[in-house]
Amino acid sequence: MKNKVALIIFLFFLICNKNYSQITMDLNQLTGINNNNLVGDSIKLETQTYRAFKKMERAAKNDGINLKIVSAYRGFDRQKTIWNKKYERFTNEFSFEPEKAILEIIRFSTIPGTSRHHWGTEIDIIDKNFPDEKNVLISSKFEKGGVFYNVKKWLDTNSERFGFFITYDNDPKRKGFEYEPWHYSYAPISKKMLSLFVKLDLEKLIKKDEISGSKYFNQDFIEKYKNEYILDINPELKN
Repeated sequence: MKNKVALIIFLFFLICNKNYSQITMDLNQLTGINNNNLVGDSIKLETQTYRAFKKMERAAKNDGINLKIVSAYRGFDRQKTIWNKKYERFTNEFSFEPEKAILEIIRFSTIPGTSRHHWGTEIDIIDKNFPDEKNVLISSKFEKGGVFYNVKKWLDTNSERFGFFITYDNDPKRKGFEYEPWHYSYAPISKKMLSLFVKLDLEKLIKKDEISGSKYFNQDFIEKYKNEYILDINPELKN
């Protein structure tokens, strides 16, 4: 009898520990602290996203289009560096008030811990045929007459059949981040990640001393950021 009780207790703690590990792993993956489910060399992606991109890359090449990823997985520390440098530049060089600096940053950059790039499902794509092009992530370069127009035209026609959808589209009714014609998301995985992410305590996630200006993230700002920047995306990327 004692052995059975001991076995039941052992199994109970084993299950609890497994669930705790899973929760911790999900939290780390969602917030860019650590993501072990990545493949690739200098450019890393979530496993299924990587496979889907390789298929799309081959299809594009058959059509004479050379896709190049310039940004994929981005961890918390990297995003924090980007955020803090921008905050320092806007508040020091441009003398913006903290609140104005934050609004300027979130036109294109996310608060560390909230970036979809943490998930390994997001890719920023340009044309590999223009290796010397500088400042590549500018919307006009993806429009007719721009150096990346052919890539954008091909992606508009073909990306969705490989599971990739533009994240921040040019719908005039959409709020939040600016239109990013280079940014695509692998929907089969990112939709699942988003459904998990929205369950997190956003205030606890972003109000950290290591994130510059975080003391100005009041309740109204956090609610607005969640609804307009995290959730107001291409409808095809929401459940």
